[in-house]
Amino acid sequence: MTTDAIAKVLNGAVDLHCHSGPSPMPRRITHIEAAHQAQAAGFRAILVKCHYHSTVFDLLAMHDQLASLSTEVYGGVALNSQVGGLNPHAVDLNLKMGGKMIWFPTISSGAHLCNAERDPHIKEHFVPRGVRQSDEVDIFDETGDLRPEVDVILESAKEAGALVSAGHMAPDRTLAMLTAAKAKGLTRLLVSHPNYVMNAASGDVQKFVEQGAVVEHCLVMYDNEKLFPFTTLLDWINLIGPENTSLGSDLGQVGNPLPMEAFRRVTGQLLDSGISVKDIRTMVVDNPTRLLGLDT
Repeated sequence: MTTDAIAKVLNGAVDLHCHSGPSPMPRRITHIEAAHQAQAAGFRAILVKCHYHSTVFDLLAMHDQLASLSTEVYGGVALNSQVGGLNPHAVDLNLKMGGKMIWFPTISSGAHLCNAERDPHIKEHFVPRGVRQSDEVDIFDETGDLRPEVDVILESAKEAGALVSAGHMAPDRTLAMLTAAKAKGLTRLLVSHPNYVMNAASGDVQKFVEQGAVVEHCLVMYDNEKLFPFTTLLDWINLIGPENTSLGSDLGQVGNPLPMEAFRRVTGQLLDSGISVKDIRTMVVDNPTRLLGLDT
């Protein structure tokens, strides 16, 4: 597919999963560099993520360098043990300071920690600089019910119109959170890389969609087929449809391609595979734009 065709498809796109820095984990690019590269690719916005701290304050400190860019840059907070786990105060502060995303536990989820014990690479990758291993943060209490903090966090997200992600939680936790969120009237819900760490089956993913979630597939896993065959991405899109799918880079790490490089390559592959321009733009423009509330 031609460079011009790819550029047209990506014009106005939004990356909800950019791992630029600063971060304890080695990063190829800063938030400022990521924003410049996104602007050059015609992106409307990016959302920057860190597993260890709120990225909102990073962006506030970089305000002057970001202010002149046409690409908007947003942040959020991941509810891992490094910020106190299911901490309503961390959520409230993040949202009051301009945060757009609340990630339920990622590296502190039981699913992530179980995978880390089985896979030395995952374990080493997520404890950079010798930082302490995450404690488990579970949304279930000892009786199997949702902890009361979950309700408070979801209510804060609803009031702020924020996007809520299931993080790296196992399918049962993810479904319970999504069900509670839907009951509250939340409509900006995201589930990322269902076949990585959380190990969700196709039936699980269909249940997530029934609760109103958009499923995000991460380009880092399909670009050059690093973790999964490209055909697996096509299978996921066919399973739930482009209208329920989003594509995020999940990139910025040292040793990986840059986010915009992966967007261009994978978009080209999608076009070459017969996915229509309209459907690709649904996944890279329309859905993430709605989830961030940029058109309200």
